[in-house]
Amino acid sequence: MPVVTESLTIAAPAPDVFRTITEVERFPETTPAVTSIEFIGGEGFEGVGTRFRETRDMGKGKTLVTELEVVEYDADQRTVRMVADTHGTIWDTTMSVEERPEGSHLTIRMDARGSTWFRRMMNRVMAPLFRKGIRDHLHTLKARLES
Repeated sequence: MPVVTESLTIAAPAPDVFRTITEVERFPETTPAVTSIEFIGGEGFEGVGTRFRETRDMGKGKTLVTELEVVEYDADQRTVRMVADTHGTIWDTTMSVEERPEGSHLTIRMDARGSTWFRRMMNRVMAPLFRKGIRDHLHTLKARLES
């Protein structure tokens, strides 16, 4: 059950950072490897209950399609939580933005809960790659928001 938490400070107002991390339709612009987004049963981001399919380029011509659901959304606290249940793992990701004098502090916390012993072991082995993916995402967001 690895939990990976990464954060950084972005020289941008907290409302702008929070809007960017909740603009699901723009994930292909702000998230490394995401190539497309398809909303399920709705026209766009509607807060809690929003469901969407995310397609990622996994390299070597392979893609991964994951269905996610927004299970928590608090605009006042600038927190959003999305959950996916795929390939034997529940991926539970929370993103939160905190206003600071030097800018906005964005934290991404991902909990990968495997449903079998093998999945739990593989998630532990893969945790460094999960961490790298989150760091890459944070730095892409930072570059976009500070440009």
